[in-house]
Amino acid sequence: MFLASDNTGPAHPQVMDHVLAANADFEASYGEDTVMEGVRDQLRELFEAPQAAIYLVATGTTANALALGCYCQPWQTIFCSPVAHIHEDECNAPEFYTGGAKLTLVPGSDKMAPDALRAAIAFEGQRGVHGPQRGPVSITQVTERGSVYTLDELKALTDVAKSFDLPVHLDGARFANAMVRLACTPAEMSWKLGIDAVSFGGTKNGCMGVEAVIFFDPDKAWEFELRRKRGGHLFSKHRFLSAQMQGYLAGGLWLQTAAQANARAEYLIAGLRDKGVSFLYEPQANMVFANFKRATVQRLLAAGAKFNLWDGTVEGDDPDEMLAARLVCDWSITEAHLDHFLSHV
Repeated sequence: MFLASDNTGPAHPQVMDHVLAANADFEASYGEDTVMEGVRDQLRELFEAPQAAIYLVATGTTANALALGCYCQPWQTIFCSPVAHIHEDECNAPEFYTGGAKLTLVPGSDKMAPDALRAAIAFEGQRGVHGPQRGPVSITQVTERGSVYTLDELKALTDVAKSFDLPVHLDGARFANAMVRLACTPAEMSWKLGIDAVSFGGTKNGCMGVEAVIFFDPDKAWEFELRRKRGGHLFSKHRFLSAQMQGYLAGGLWLQTAAQANARAEYLIAGLRDKGVSFLYEPQANMVFANFKRATVQRLLAAGAKFNLWDGTVEGDDPDEMLAARLVCDWSITEAHLDHFLSHV
């Protein structure tokens, strides 16, 4: 009953098989391995972007912070949602790796609205040398509240950014889950909408620890290489990152694991609805925010369930007080696991 995060599950056996294969012999270091050559070709083909510059790093924070660093000067600001991962969960890494650029939080929910984004960008252009200068827009897909932007919604945001001549970064830690939900192609959810760079997640979807950074403008390649090295994120035994991504992409595994995670979340949602459970946000991918009575939370925890309590405290006198919990399905969770969880709700 591990529903705390899609980081808690195992790596997929196919991914691990490719890692073991990469360990069988000698290989060039620092990203010059032959496996990486194939990975680069695969991702360019998937994204229909033959000129794209593609790099691998070990964490999503690294992918986001280094990618944004290539588009943001220290005196600029990055526009994002108030609940964006780069704001809530990365310990000021974007500020650090940009040399001090700030984040401007666009008022609203987990999904930025075009009018709110336009107003936020326009405001930051009014103070001349005394205020931060306009920098990139960063969009999270899937959002940190489990919502999925439609392609039209993404296009509306990129249109606003481009009207100010600003680049757009997509934090795609759950890129595959969103794509499965929208039944679209990688290109349709990225550069065809005006997105300049993507953090393409693997860790949350069956990998041991690897994320791809994809620049559709190859002119950013050398700067990223320098930032990655200077930041201490260029692996000497890079082939083990390459092998993970190779295994992740092989045979469309990345879409299969995302489809499994989304399907299990739908199964969980249906089971919760049958029990009269309500939701903080309408779930759209593999992340669910549900309301439970305190007594139910206590019962679930006593039974060994693992999840994040989002709002409220386990301890309290009122067993009927409503608490909020975040439940996340990864690729490996089964219907039997979920049935066991639901039996305690």
